[in-house]
Amino acid sequence: MSDHRAGIGWDVHRIAAGRPLILGGVPIASDFGLEGHSDADVLAHAITDAILGAACLGDIGMHFPDTDPVWKDADSMKLLRHASELARRAGFEISHVDSTVILERPKLKEYRLPIRQRLADCLSIEVDRVSVKFKTAEQVGPVGEGRAAEAQAVVTLRGGG
Repeated sequence: MSDHRAGIGWDVHRIAAGRPLILGGVPIASDFGLEGHSDADVLAHAITDAILGAACLGDIGMHFPDTDPVWKDADSMKLLRHASELARRAGFEISHVDSTVILERPKLKEYRLPIRQRLADCLSIEVDRVSVKFKTAEQVGPVGEGRAAEAQAVVTLRGGG
């Protein structure tokens, strides 16, 4: 019997000068980046959490605690790849990723395909199974005021765990 599961992921990071902005493993031309223990890839973190949630394997903080120096400045694509491997070991395959980045600036539309491709490659799935959307917060709240960036993700798994 085939099992279908969905997991939801969400992450937020403060904007920080002097750091690179990386979304879905792709460096983004920007005068700021995101603050975090790892490379602060808010999109990769949201998708990682969604995979772990769908497979009932805990959350990103459980697997990659920000108190562990091994994850200091880590490439978040390694975290994402590890979460996808854990899900596969539990008998699941990633069917679909739907994600949204919420950030006032810079405009991201030219990065959509490179981000989708990088995520698909990391997850070992076809690019047409990865959706990435970009929104602003319409100048409302910390994101809208340019103090933070958020990402949301829903991941669908199929298989039998």
